[in-house]
Amino acid sequence: MQSIKKKIRVMIVDDSLLARRIIRDGLSAYSNMEIVGEAGNAAEARAKLPLLRPDVMTLDVEMPGMNGIDFVKSLLPQHPVPIILVSSLNLRVFDAMAVGAVDFVRKPETVGANQRFIEALANKIVVASCARIRRSQMAAAPAVGRLPLMAQGVKETIIAIGASTGGTEATLEVIKRLPADTPGIVVVQHMPPGFTKMYADRLDKICAMKVKEAENGDAIERGRVLIAPGDKQMRVVRTGNRYTVSCQFGEKVSGHCPSVAKQWAYSKGMSLDVLSHSVAQSFRCRTVGIILTGMGRDGADGLLDMRRHGAYTIGQDKESSVVYGMPMVAHDIGAVVQQAACENIAAVLLRHLNNA
Repeated sequence: MQSIKKKIRVMIVDDSLLARRIIRDGLSAYSNMEIVGEAGNAAEARAKLPLLRPDVMTLDVEMPGMNGIDFVKSLLPQHPVPIILVSSLNLRVFDAMAVGAVDFVRKPETVGANQRFIEALANKIVVASCARIRRSQMAAAPAVGRLPLMAQGVKETIIAIGASTGGTEATLEVIKRLPADTPGIVVVQHMPPGFTKMYADRLDKICAMKVKEAENGDAIERGRVLIAPGDKQMRVVRTGNRYTVSCQFGEKVSGHCPSVAKQWAYSKGMSLDVLSHSVAQSFRCRTVGIILTGMGRDGADGLLDMRRHGAYTIGQDKESSVVYGMPMVAHDIGAVVQQAACENIAAVLLRHLNNA
């Protein structure tokens, strides 16, 4: 007898009746989801939650009374339910992510964008239903001292980081521990347009390295982190003895734009140039690939090719991943040299750079 797949139980929390209706009507079209209830504010949601027992909650960031950030902070220790934030272009989503929300989706600004919004939300709900809500996410992280400065004579290196669900905080966890003179880093984090600049600005205020949203032609330099724009594919290119990024509109790869696979597909070619050809070796440039939490396999094959051509590769471990998908696939296919907990990845990276 064929087993019946359990539907994902979804609870909608938003003070706007119209917003709740758009989400309810949109998600009701998905056979794998069931809307088990709604709430118009945090107090109502808290009262209904033990009775409804949702698998995933969608939550408006800005609500009267207790806002979404404070609600997440107070809710998760007692009720560790995966939360998808539904927000306008608002920096506060990252505050909510920092205290335990799993992911976010941007509210539609026009009626014509409703269908794309529902599709994005539905995809994120499916991923969130598999997410791990860790205790370490439920409280503010303690202050962390940065690791020592790079050793003298470290060869130039380009570091590529790829992440998806849970990756905003995982990427921050890695970069905030790195010293200001760390070799250049390029980052692909699956994120809607507009939010990537706010995310880069947030990291820039916290980290010793300089962080910015990448623009076409930006140089990859020691002490700089470039975040791929939310609606463009980012590639690494070599111009003479310099490495820069190309940020162009393009088709989705592995269902994403920007795509980790797209970045690393080009990084693979870069690895061939840098590590296999004498010209690249004259620039003394190496590559490191780091794959963090996220659903699916985006970046896993590219990371394997990087390793095959000499790159050092690091994968986030299962215990510290919100969704152990991308790093699991990368590990299983042999793409990962070293697995590590998120909070230890920076130390593993610097140990490699200083000893290689």
